[in-house]
Amino acid sequence: MALWRAYQRALAAHPWKVQVLTAGSLMGLGDIISQQLVERRGLQEHQRGRTLTMVSLGCGFVGPVVGGWYKVLDRFIPGTTKVDALKKMLLDQGGFAPCFLGCFLPLDYPDALITNYYLWPAVQLANFYLVPLHYRLAVVQCVAVIWNSYLSWKAHRL
Repeated sequence: MALWRAYQRALAAHPWKVQVLTAGSLMGLGDIISQQLVERRGLQEHQRGRTLTMVSLGCGFVGPVVGGWYKVLDRFIPGTTKVDALKKMLLDQGGFAPCFLGCFLPLDYPDALITNYYLWPAVQLANFYLVPLHYRLAVVQCVAVIWNSYLSWKAHRL
């Protein structure tokens, strides 16, 4: 709980920095999980550059883009009712997700997009309905540890 309170204080003091660093850290963790648990590379064969690339993508692309998208979405559809959450999820998954995923993983897009739709609509519906705006990126990035493991594996097996 002390760690969560420290995170909340840092988020309140420096929301953008903390969201971007959270995205980068959790994308790096996703790559580590991919390399160690999915691909079973072992520490000797771990590709540190690949992990740093994922961290960089998280800090420089995913965090700012997704964090900005949530702000735009909340301005466009204010409110937290079930209907508002459904509208946000439909816009997110119907408009944003296909474009965003295409930027991130263009080589195996159809398969990744279909897999996206197995996970993210339910996550985003709950996120938009239950989670305050300033916590949404963190919540999504926690779920995205699994998703990032998949994307890292998918991107590096091509």
